[in-house]
Amino acid sequence: MTDRPRYMISVAADIVGMHPQTLRIYESKGLVRPGRTPGGTRLYSDHDLERLREIQRLTTELGLNLAGVRRVLALEDELAALRQRLDRLEREMGDAVQSVHRQYRREVVLYSEAQRELRLPRRRG
Repeated sequence: MTDRPRYMISVAADIVGMHPQTLRIYESKGLVRPGRTPGGTRLYSDHDLERLREIQRLTTELGLNLAGVRRVLALEDELAALRQRLDRLEREMGDAVQSVHRQYRREVVLYSEAQRELRLPRRRG
């Protein structure tokens, strides 16, 4: 799926099975944000089309109004951002653990080796 805007409103509406005016309404409500050409033509990405399908599912299957859809989409966006942050933190933590393990491998000397190296001559007397 790409975020590159490439579908004009009529094509996007046809793909998702909606009227172009419905897409304009969703945009005016802030539910979808298509890209724009320098001339102002709306261009929808594959990501936008998936969002439109999700809006359609929420309104038809679950019976949500647009305010409810807005809230659900906001929560889904927040959840996705938190998942990305968690994934990043897990990677950073894994890297830090590996770094500590590498450091230990350099510094740890086996007890038996250390014992041999530290043997002192016995005193007689």
